[in-house]
Amino acid sequence: MKTSQSVYTENWLYAFYKSILTPSLRPAFKKCVPSIIYNFFLRQYHAAFLPGRIPVTSVDHELDKKIPFVPSWVTIYLDFVQFWIRMITFFIRRYKRRAYQPLKEFIVSMGDLYAYAAEVYKRNMSTTKRPFYIARPRFFVIHLLDPHLMCIPSLHVMVVIHTYLQFANIAKKLGESENLKDQAAEMKNGALAISQAILFVKQHSVNCIPAALYAMTCFSPELFPPSEAEAFTNLLFSPAPKADEKTRKNRVHPSASPNTKIKDEDQAQIKAHILSIYQEFLEEKKNAKKWYDPILKFLKEYKA
Repeated sequence: MKTSQSVYTENWLYAFYKSILTPSLRPAFKKCVPSIIYNFFLRQYHAAFLPGRIPVTSVDHELDKKIPFVPSWVTIYLDFVQFWIRMITFFIRRYKRRAYQPLKEFIVSMGDLYAYAAEVYKRNMSTTKRPFYIARPRFFVIHLLDPHLMCIPSLHVMVVIHTYLQFANIAKKLGESENLKDQAAEMKNGALAISQAILFVKQHSVNCIPAALYAMTCFSPELFPPSEAEAFTNLLFSPAPKADEKTRKNRVHPSASPNTKIKDEDQAQIKAHILSIYQEFLEEKKNAKKWYDPILKFLKEYKA
């Protein structure tokens, strides 16, 4: 039976509770969380407190100037962790034990994703110029807790792409693809919104997105082939779908964000740049020893 429930109405904290108390999910949780803490926070703080040990590349681009700084998008930007955990709650509440095995695999894969991205970070970190804006408390927290040294590839983009791909994949494994097609579309739209938010709050450059797309094609080639990467890029900056009133009150659904307009010609340039860099990475990968070699080459040769 088709469900009309939005994933955005789910309580993301419920997933923590269930993952800790459910024996079949607990090992995955215990493996995932340390990987995230180590590969994102500890690596970054280590580099910030002991500068010079790992090269840091500034990856700003002229096209970044065509994207306005819109502080109100910060709510969407900060939703990327809740975005994937909320999905776990959705499946547990509706499918209970049937969903445990695919969710276990998903939780483990999220920790693996952070370790995968760290193959770049531990060899060459990257940063961008971001405005020192602390008028909103959320920006104060960002500046306080984020040393801003892991821009390429963007973990924000990687995480949300992995989430919407796995939502559809889990639905398929459960034989519920048709019943959950609206939620699958909602998850993809949410991933697009967060991918845009990283640009509007100036936490990333346009260069960070193609690196994330490329990393995801390498990480999940069967779910995120070049055709899907290109389709995802072409949908960037598209109008967000409307949400029901209950969902909108959560202030996390993409339709709750301001309709920030970028000139059509600027949008075209940005998307063309993203796809151009992405395709360059794919081409260079053919002769590379490791998947991350094209990104490292880009970082070593890049001049902002």
